[in-house]
Amino acid sequence: MTADTSVVEPPVRFGGRERLVLLVLLGAGFMLSVDFSILNVALPEVGAGVGLGLTGLPWIASAYALPAAGFTLVFGRVADLFGRRRMFVIGMVLLVGASLLGGFAVNPEMLLTARALQGFATAMTIPATLSLLTTTFAEGGLRERVLGFNGALLSGGFTVGALVGGTLVGLLSWRAAFFVNVPVAVAILLATPVLISESKAPGRTRLDLPGAITVSGGLLAVVYAVIERNVAAAVVGVLLLVAFWVIELRASAPLAPVHILKRPTVKWGNYAGFVIFAMEPAMIFLTTLYLQQVLDFSPMATGLIFGVPGLASVAAGVIAGRVIGRLGGRKVLALGLSVQGLATVPLIFLGDDRTALAVLIPALFIGFFGHVSAIVAFTVTATSGLPDEQQGLATGLTSMTQQVALTVGIPIMGSVAATRGTGLAGYHLAIGVIVAVTLLTVALTWFGLRPRDDHDDHDDHHGKAETPMSARPTTSEQIAEVPS
Repeated sequence: MTADTSVVEPPVRFGGRERLVLLVLLGAGFMLSVDFSILNVALPEVGAGVGLGLTGLPWIASAYALPAAGFTLVFGRVADLFGRRRMFVIGMVLLVGASLLGGFAVNPEMLLTARALQGFATAMTIPATLSLLTTTFAEGGLRERVLGFNGALLSGGFTVGALVGGTLVGLLSWRAAFFVNVPVAVAILLATPVLISESKAPGRTRLDLPGAITVSGGLLAVVYAVIERNVAAAVVGVLLLVAFWVIELRASAPLAPVHILKRPTVKWGNYAGFVIFAMEPAMIFLTTLYLQQVLDFSPMATGLIFGVPGLASVAAGVIAGRVIGRLGGRKVLALGLSVQGLATVPLIFLGDDRTALAVLIPALFIGFFGHVSAIVAFTVTATSGLPDEQQGLATGLTSMTQQVALTVGIPIMGSVAATRGTGLAGYHLAIGVIVAVTLLTVALTWFGLRPRDDHDDHDDHHGKAETPMSARPTTSEQIAEVPS
């Protein structure tokens, strides 16, 4: 098929003010991704510092993950209706308070409360940040580059969080992992009113309260069920999510309109995103155990083994944002997921000798590159072709997908590995399942996102399935002018 030169766009460049907006919004997202992983390497020290026993340590992560996964969709829609900048600011203020509470914690109750509040802050801030990005930068090459930067910083934040967490705890104390958020968040709060204007859906639509209650309760119950392996909670969660779907079919102003959830870009984009964020972190977790329990590496050495390829793969976000403009979100998503899955295959054959690093490190480098490319393509795909008044919903869905996947992927794959014990056999089995799920997802999303007719090449080029770019409003005026 010959190239359609009518869709070639001029080179995209950021103005000085746009760069400042990016610095604020991407800086917030980077800080929150660092916050997600910064305490993971210091759990024993944190638990000892507040008197939390060994069996309670997993709740330092779970207390954060439950609200982050359960309330992201609701807060994304609330941001649409009542103001995206307002929700962004509220989330950052809450993050400051939660970080101070965690840093000064003297007992388990204070610490776990702080982590839960940090999770709520993430649920408020992440979808607001993404929707401010997608409404500030019009759909096309500029937005694709922005989301590429966002994907790069997201991946880099997880890696930096692990490395910085170990360094801060080693040089200062575990409390520094909380306090480090405060000056960055305050600087962002001071800059936001000057650089970013308010943005929300037109009209005065009311919030779908029954839908908000059932979807949040359902997600909380399902995530809790996976973490605690609780069948009763799983049943309750499924029933609440079914109730949510029925409510959305009948509501006059639904929280998540069903026709949006049925769109191929939204449905298949978020399915792919779930696999991206569930499988790769699970692989990292299992490989961490392999490095420390089988190869007997120290936690610091393990962090370096992941850190070098992890930081290098940040470049993938920048590259992916450009490549999507040429190949389209569907192709980059399939390619990125394929690389993520195929690069994991060699890990199935790793042995108990440290020479395995000669295979592991290049595989991690290549796999992380594909992983970050897939993250960018997933975000572009799942938020494309929707009007600005629904961007909070779309970004809330992508953020919810990310948080739920990050929360449930590790325990599920950990359980798979446990069926063969804690040695190499369990590791190999779980890695094999990760590869199979990832590559199956490539096939399913490739066909699910196929253009609906032969004349839809232009839409596929931008990761859309239905709405042409000409139908999208221009939103660059969302950037505020400097007050005189």
